[in-house]
Amino acid sequence: MALDICIKRVSESEKSVALNLVWKVFLEFEAPDYTQNGIDEFCKSIHDNTYLSQLTMYGAYYNNKIVGVIATRNCGTHIALFFVDKKYQRQGVGKKLFQTILENKISKLTVNSSPFAIPIYHKLGFKDTAEEQVINGLRFTPMEYKTDKKKVD
Repeated sequence: MALDICIKRVSESEKSVALNLVWKVFLEFEAPDYTQNGIDEFCKSIHDNTYLSQLTMYGAYYNNKIVGVIATRNCGTHIALFFVDKKYQRQGVGKKLFQTILENKISKLTVNSSPFAIPIYHKLGFKDTAEEQVINGLRFTPMEYKTDKKKVD
């Protein structure tokens, strides 16, 4: 049975709840692949108001509780955050979040995937555009998703 998930923009008052979910999922699934420097850098980024102000954040809500988050920057052309609570993974939550950002009229979407998420992004149709890189302890593989839509300015 499919979950009754509602996708909507995360309000200012709910951002801390959304970011707490991001941090919890990061620690469980991503942090094991990072050095302490990378973990600290990620923590710093999700507490940096200047960085966060550049993001458009959507939440997946189940029973009025945020169970997943996707955030984009660069006018919706780059995925900056994409996390789903462990209890709700493999139930279509991430796919619904992804489909929501594809509703923007963009011709391509980029992401810097963590090692853990590479298979997930490949399943969604992303292709690697470069080898793995490490910046400030953060490991990532640049990827791109080409849509059949054209960006409308």
